[in-house]
Amino acid sequence: MFPAERPRRLRRTSALRRLVAETSLSPVDFVAPLFVAEGRDAPVAINSLPGHFQHTVSSLHEEVRRLHDVGVGGIILFGVPSSKDELGSGAWDPSGIAQVALKSLRDEFGDDLVIMADLCLDEYTIHGHCGVVRSDGTVDNDATLELYARTAVAQASAGAQVVAPSGMMDGQVGAVRSALDDAGFQETVIMAYAAKYASGLYGPFREAVGVEIAGGGDRRSYQQDSRNRREALREARADVAEGADIVMVKPAMTYLDIVSDLRRELDVPLCAYHVSGEYAMIKAAAANGWIDGTAVAIEQLTAVRRAGADFVLTYFAREIAEELGR
Repeated sequence: MFPAERPRRLRRTSALRRLVAETSLSPVDFVAPLFVAEGRDAPVAINSLPGHFQHTVSSLHEEVRRLHDVGVGGIILFGVPSSKDELGSGAWDPSGIAQVALKSLRDEFGDDLVIMADLCLDEYTIHGHCGVVRSDGTVDNDATLELYARTAVAQASAGAQVVAPSGMMDGQVGAVRSALDDAGFQETVIMAYAAKYASGLYGPFREAVGVEIAGGGDRRSYQQDSRNRREALREARADVAEGADIVMVKPAMTYLDIVSDLRRELDVPLCAYHVSGEYAMIKAAAANGWIDGTAVAIEQLTAVRRAGADFVLTYFAREIAEELGR
């Protein structure tokens, strides 16, 4: 006796599978991380992120046009300065590379594309930490908040529609929200890196922005411990209470349980960052002929959406958008 319920009926053709699919994936679901470097005459390839570059402002525009043309929902910009200092003052310098690029992009694209700015200091500090470092090597949380506030206002002034505090300092969202509101940027969106884990998957990104943590150190004293799950919900709830409009989980694939938890418990938009190491592993395996890289990328990005993310930050943004458009 065959069972009355036969799920395979609904898998028989691609049209049926498409019709009953529970999760969709489209270019508008992607935000592309991009790097713009100061003092470059031409874009420089990032070895561990095949297909990605430290851009000039000119080549950045060319890439953003391509992303816009294939329907990608937004970009998030990381600046790579030509010089660094102890405090990371280039992060809030109106003439700094990120602010120059943000203004240039906003002038061209206006509100047709969501332009986000990563808000942190590590790219701009000589020690590679995300904040002010005390003499004993620890990061001063409250002194760092003042610099995040200055950076947020500089980024909003330059045209960022969304600022994304990523340093995992306690109170960072509240400090940024207050500074933006006081400066007249009440409409600027805050996307909080709410659950950012101390992961081993950030290596290619650090090459991309030229960051080395002083003394071979790490960021475990302020990024989340990979062994902890409940802590992520506390962090995200605190960020929402302080004024976060969107919350993020980073990395994506190894923290899908966290994405699912936050989706169930919170009613604000949620995203996840499919990080540089996740991208690089797929690219490396595909280059060796071990996997179908495009198929695996689509599978992973769909998994992030299925777990509950409204959109995904991914280095695959243009590549997969082009594939979905075929």
